[in-house]
Amino acid sequence: MRLCSIASGSSGNCIYIGGRNVHILIDAGISKKRIEDGLKEIGVSAEQIDAVLITHEHSDHIQGLGVFSRKYKAPIYATSGTIRGIKDYKALGNMPEGLYHTVKTDEPFYIGGFKIRPFAISHDALEPSGYRVEDDEKTVAVATDLGIYDDYIVENLRNVNALVLEANHDMHMLEVGPYPYPLKQRVMGERGHLSNELSGRLLCDILHDRLQCVMLGHLSKDNNYESLAYETVKLEVTLGDNPYNGEDIHIVVAKRDTVSEVVDV
Repeated sequence: MRLCSIASGSSGNCIYIGGRNVHILIDAGISKKRIEDGLKEIGVSAEQIDAVLITHEHSDHIQGLGVFSRKYKAPIYATSGTIRGIKDYKALGNMPEGLYHTVKTDEPFYIGGFKIRPFAISHDALEPSGYRVEDDEKTVAVATDLGIYDDYIVENLRNVNALVLEANHDMHMLEVGPYPYPLKQRVMGERGHLSNELSGRLLCDILHDRLQCVMLGHLSKDNNYESLAYETVKLEVTLGDNPYNGEDIHIVVAKRDTVSEVVDV
């Protein structure tokens, strides 16, 4: 399996996961052209995309969905609440009949050789979800836009070989930064975003010897830095109650505006 972030951050998100004869996107929050260019950069054509899985209906996850799916007739998979939110997003335009496919959290479904397990996440959207994607040998997961995590989230992220994990903000930068107070409370709340520190602590709960790569994603433009997220998560692993050191884990940071490294698992 291959995992790559085409874009990740508060201005737009799009993750590629590919395997033998199956190619999917998780979210389409950037323009059709940027998706096409990003896929081309990793040797995949947009025509090869078998499906687009949507985590939730916020614009930074769906703003390119309408144009992309209409052109390439790419089926859209999401929970019923998320589909309702997508349809309410007027900028998407009219979508052809039959493109939407409703999924339910905790009920696996298949796209080609991928077994996909949606799981519920805590975020201020109608029915948001993360995704765990499995083939016969490997497993990758995408878990961003998490206000909090609990045993349920940990269980859904156990034994993955690669993971896109939110590290949205540094708590101190958010507290003293330019956001108005209600927005700060939203970001820090249980239906907001995961901080660097909490991202590292969640990672401590799921570490195992076959975890090949952790990709930190959805970094805030105003309340985080790549190096700060990277070092904070590594430190949490080193200080955490686990047998690993931060240097033992291959951690990369997903880029906001450029394609990140391709992770082969």
